[in-house]
Amino acid sequence: MRVIGGLAKGRRLKAVKGTKTRPTADRVKESLFNIIREKVADSNFLDLYAGTGNVGIEALSRGAAQAVFIEQDRKAIKILKENLNLTSFQQKAEVYQQDVLVALDILGRKKRTFSLIFLDPPYYEGLEEKTLEKILLSKVLTPDGLIIVEHLRKNILPAKVNILQLVRTETYGDTAMSFYRKREEE
Repeated sequence: MRVIGGLAKGRRLKAVKGTKTRPTADRVKESLFNIIREKVADSNFLDLYAGTGNVGIEALSRGAAQAVFIEQDRKAIKILKENLNLTSFQQKAEVYQQDVLVALDILGRKKRTFSLIFLDPPYYEGLEEKTLEKILLSKVLTPDGLIIVEHLRKNILPAKVNILQLVRTETYGDTAMSFYRKREEE
């Protein structure tokens, strides 16, 4: 696992031992950042179910102004902080060791907003739609913001979740990424 582009390009990142965390594969991450390339510079990036911070660190390396990482697992948080130190991005990062749904409430109360939100919830737990709903309820997505959900390819996400519209899905082997935006007013 490494940083693919930007300031920290080539830097190897640490991973948590075992199978509890599932880092986004480099080829999936590279494709993601090719798709969102123009949106990353100066963005506020929210990395939900962040694991070791692989995706949010990539955003910082490519010019995001700030990244907020939400992860519940203590071991993953330790590695995430080490990875931020390895890449020298700790000044542009906030790390919350918290349940994602609780953390979204906290960020909403603080009136924090993000133009890019990435979520990679644990597979088989059905958290994708719950998290999308909570993002809307907490009002952390900017009006023109984009949400990217990494999920199992066989787990087909709905075309609409409340006012969110599925605008694109890409597949990579067993992995898929679904992109959501707020629907235009009808």
